[in-house]
Amino acid sequence: MLANFQSLLMGLSTAVTPYNLLACLIGGVLGIFVGALPGVGAVAGCSLLLPITYKMNPVAAIIMLAGIYYGNMYGGAYSAILLNIPGDSPAVMTAVEGYPMTRRGLAGRALFTANFSSFVGGSIGIICLTMVGPLLAQIGLKFGPPEMASLTFLALTSIGWMLGDDPKKGLIATALGVMISNIGMDASSANFRYTFGSTNLLSGISFIPLVVGMFGFSQVLNMVTGGTKVDESVHVGKLSLKESMLTKKEMISLLPQCLRTSLVGGFIGFLPGAGGTTSAFLAYMMERKINKHRDEMGGKTGSIYGVSAVESANNAASVGAFIPLLSLGIPGSSTTAVLLGGLMAWGLKPGPLLFQQEPDFCWSLIGSMYIGNVLCLIFGLAVIPFLMKLMKVPANILAPIITVVCIVGAYADSNSMFAVWTMLVAGVITFMLQKKGIPSTPIILSFVLAPTFELKVRQALEISNCNLLIFLQKPISLFFLLFAAAMLLAPAAIKLVNRNKKGV
Repeated sequence: MLANFQSLLMGLSTAVTPYNLLACLIGGVLGIFVGALPGVGAVAGCSLLLPITYKMNPVAAIIMLAGIYYGNMYGGAYSAILLNIPGDSPAVMTAVEGYPMTRRGLAGRALFTANFSSFVGGSIGIICLTMVGPLLAQIGLKFGPPEMASLTFLALTSIGWMLGDDPKKGLIATALGVMISNIGMDASSANFRYTFGSTNLLSGISFIPLVVGMFGFSQVLNMVTGGTKVDESVHVGKLSLKESMLTKKEMISLLPQCLRTSLVGGFIGFLPGAGGTTSAFLAYMMERKINKHRDEMGGKTGSIYGVSAVESANNAASVGAFIPLLSLGIPGSSTTAVLLGGLMAWGLKPGPLLFQQEPDFCWSLIGSMYIGNVLCLIFGLAVIPFLMKLMKVPANILAPIITVVCIVGAYADSNSMFAVWTMLVAGVITFMLQKKGIPSTPIILSFVLAPTFELKVRQALEISNCNLLIFLQKPISLFFLLFAAAMLLAPAAIKLVNRNKKGV
């Protein structure tokens, strides 16, 4: 532990050099902007900048790219809170809690909560990376296909009743998301599923057009049809940073929750292939069950506790993804897969020996994360007054602006008009489903989680010669399955107990 602390001090001394500090600042700020723009995302941002960094010092290059990654987690919350358009998939849950706060004129408080929780979550994730990164990576190796399949199944079975006012409608929405995720070419057998002969559907429905249409364009339809009143959809609220800040008491009350959800997010983050979406949802699900303010979460008013749960978890997960990357050479997310390519291009070999062979590189990167997290917090808080000015725009002007953002965001995903049509159709269908009381959030969450579940189930069956008992023979997998079964049976059991009490 002492050796790690000494190495961290060495890394910090390298990270604060003007060149590396500038790279850290540029990466963090770019990450925030990239995260706030639907259709771009950290993967695209890192991919576009990766060729530029080849001429840079490897340390400065990875510092900049890492800044884009964790800065993206900050920025993803902004468009989710202000416009109900998640900048990336983990921010879907942020939109659930943050956008209702915007409609109540509390956008500033939601933005401050997101920045504060992102900072705490990122800090805890970096501390875990510093202290026990290699150890956690070894634990992550115990999560094979059966364990990951069971973990994803737990998340899938919790979506419907967790997010919908009516559990039946929530389960319908979950099933719709699973069905949409099956469109395209089957990765295992290369068979086409539900493509109807269209070449545009061979690769499936892309996430960005779908989420932009479901959350952004459906909101435009609500505005123009009168489903959302002008004074509700665009509430001016408080414009100054001081008036947007949480009270000291509120920040203190958020700290224990941030600690819990950051640990959950960091744990899920270092599992190869788990991703920030899974960590954000599982942390949110946990807080909906144990938080003393759980009654405020998941409703139509939004809650700072809901925003905090998601943002602290996904920021911790973004840092946690570096643990298997550096210690094992295994990317924990799509973005770290891009970073892995960069590391190899610079002649570095991620794995168990990287910390011994390239200590300056590793600890400079970790040291820069401490600095970058602080810079992202400062920049995020500084732009709140400017972001809040968006709330002064009248709804009849904001609706066309959101429509343009939706079209550009969808087109930027694949540079095709098919993505734009996908976005428009998704928005119309979501608008119609919402009129019937079917929530949209379970659709997008199951759409993201279902492919992972399918892949891991197939891998588990392949290694066990199609023996389903493999899911029960693995202790970790069995635990998740029992937990999922308990959560599925809990509502019925509670009703039965209450009925028996009334009968007595």
